Amino acid sequence: MIPNRKGYFGKFGGRFVPETLMSALQYLEKEYMSAKKEKSFRKEMEYYLKEYAGRPTPLFYARNLTKRFGGAKIYLKREDLLHTGAHKINNTIGQLLLALRMKKYRIIAETGAGQHGVATATAAALFGCKCSVYMGEEDIRRQAINVFRMRLLGAQVIPVSSGSKTLKDAINETLRDWVTNINTTHYVLGSVVGPHPYPMMVRDFQSVIGREARRQIIDVEGKLPRCLIACVGGGSNSIGLFYPFYKDKVSFIGVEAGGLGLSSGSHAASLLKGKIGILHGSKSAVLQDNDGQIETTHSVSAGLDYPGVGPEHTYYMNTKRAEYVAVNDREALSGFKMLSEMEGIIPALEPAHAIYYASKIAPKLSKKDSIIVCLSGRGDKDIDIVKEYFKF
Repeated sequence: MIPNRKGYFGKFGGRFVPETLMSALQYLEKEYMSAKKEKSFRKEMEYYLKEYAGRPTPLFYARNLTKRFGGAKIYLKREDLLHTGAHKINNTIGQLLLALRMKKYRIIAETGAGQHGVATATAAALFGCKCSVYMGEEDIRRQAINVFRMRLLGAQVIPVSSGSKTLKDAINETLRDWVTNINTTHYVLGSVVGPHPYPMMVRDFQSVIGREARRQIIDVEGKLPRCLIACVGGGSNSIGLFYPFYKDKVSFIGVEAGGLGLSSGSHAASLLKGKIGILHGSKSAVLQDNDGQIETTHSVSAGLDYPGVGPEHTYYMNTKRAEYVAVNDREALSGFKMLSEMEGIIPALEPAHAIYYASKIAPKLSKKDSIIVCLSGRGDKDIDIVKEYFKF
């Protein structure tokens, strides 16, 4: 079972943090490993996922997409139907229950697209905790609806003006806050990135996606799918789908943000174009220059606009367990429009990347095959962005 005791997925992962954070991470790991073994913790988690978040989510057969493109049947794992509109709530409920267990009632988080911020603010309100969310000024501009939602939920949204003013910089500021307030504060990291135990812990909380999908596809098809497709920024929705199928003969395809094109320098394809380095406490694939400086990224989707990726994804690529591809902004917008018009489902821009790629790979497969695409979030938050591109 990966990671190992030191938090490494093969050569990737680990803890690269100041000494002031080390004891907090060790304590978090101890509490998490203890909690996951306890029936009462698992039962409480299941209760809130079912009765509050809305699990299980459906596995929807996209009949119109399948008919249009031919080949494999396309199924959508409908995480967009969860409370708050994305898969992020799976993780925030788990981490808030841990925070209460550790008696840490001040909650901090980072957010890019705003969905993790909304999910953290939601869980904090549910469990009576104080919440502060760091968000880059650029993301505040393009995700104004989610900023308003966080404030409605009682959270303080703290703008970050440094660097590219996006997710990377929001994580930097959240880590600084945590170092300063370590005894009273829990950092609800939103993806499978950062120092151990976060990549493992977030993966475990998100694996409910793949566990459900595995049961559901066997119920309807009588066999496992040919492949799984999901977008990859930090990588939590994709690892959540992939991990329960790890030992099965099922292909994994992670779709990174190609931005304006891989040759343009304006993209967020860390696995395809990055180098191994250290970012936010973990060793993984990172977009960096020859001097090791983190490069500026770009994606039409704020949630994929990040210069790193989870260490487990880097391990999957290194061992060839998963294939990683890139879809550019124009193609993602095509996927967004395609799903909206053909299935009546308006997706977030992040999974729109995966939808587009599914439309390209399905025709190459047999009609006896099936594909599962993780529809990680809905598109309410992206309407203002998309309006700039589509003129009706």
